[in-house]
Amino acid sequence: MAKLKLKGHLINRDWCKGCGICVHFCPRKVLELDEFDKVVAVRPQDCVCCKLCELRCPDLAIEVQTEQD
Repeated sequence: MAKLKLKGHLINRDWCKGCGICVHFCPRKVLELDEFDKVVAVRPQDCVCCKLCELRCPDLAIEVQTEQD
């Protein structure tokens, strides 16, 4: 199985309610809440494309875009 490579994090800031669930589940601490309590990818280079943030977001506000190596 090919390893996934990150293209980017697609975050719908209008849908994000700032609950922090995605931040909590991220194993590499890629995500943080900003001053408006909206999620941002502050360390995308550390992302391992596990997609836990995408799977756990109750508002479907985050998508991890990947490509295969």
